[in-house]
Amino acid sequence: MKITGCIAFLILFTGIFAQAPVGQYTPEEGEIGIFERLDTYLPEDITIIDHLGAPHNILDLIDKPTVIALVYYRCPGICSPFMNAMADVINSSNLEIGKDYQILNISFDAREGVDLAKSNRNNYHNLIKKDFDEEGWKFFVADSADIAKLTTAVGFKYKRTGLDFAHTSAMIFVSKSEKITRYLHGTYFLPIDLKMAVIETAEERSGPSMSRLLSYCYAYDTEGQRYVMNITKVAGTIILFFTALIFLFLIIKPRKKTQSN
Repeated sequence: MKITGCIAFLILFTGIFAQAPVGQYTPEEGEIGIFERLDTYLPEDITIIDHLGAPHNILDLIDKPTVIALVYYRCPGICSPFMNAMADVINSSNLEIGKDYQILNISFDAREGVDLAKSNRNNYHNLIKKDFDEEGWKFFVADSADIAKLTTAVGFKYKRTGLDFAHTSAMIFVSKSEKITRYLHGTYFLPIDLKMAVIETAEERSGPSMSRLLSYCYAYDTEGQRYVMNITKVAGTIILFFTALIFLFLIIKPRKKTQSN
């Protein structure tokens, strides 16, 4: 069932990964991976540097649902597919980047400077095939101390291998109050995954009515790490609706016959 169909019906009718405290890893967590820190908050003292060389406290930048994307710009592996996937989902989503949400690309390689941030910004902005606010997708670098604070806070664990790094990838969602709310792992994202993650992140304050409808239809699959339609709930609601309709029809119809007689 399409999303619109579900929404229309509802209008008519009316992961979890193990978590550890910020700054700590559990013994069960490996050397490489993204270990979710849901419902924890970003530290206050992380400085990142934008593509023009200006420093920013990361908390000062978070004024809307925000995706933190940890990459390094010279990565020969998954960073390029990961950023290409973000460009694709920006293109295919009906959300407005810069207004509904924003993305902060941050290099976790302290050797990388603002020139790389700037060139990557230009390259990936050129992949967006619709009008968009360029300030909605920002590119940063940072020093090693701030990188360590940030990666530890969000549970992003990576390992140096020669000149490169072994690591995984995820879109990490942070609310306006700097709380970590959702992880979308991998290098492929569906527009519904992005939309639901943005809506749920925004709901920390007060969610729009639309979010309740979508949340009713969809549930987060912790194994697949994406949103899937809750068929059981939707089908059950449909059955109940038509059962109630038939019941009312059977009650009302005999009364009409009685009145006509």
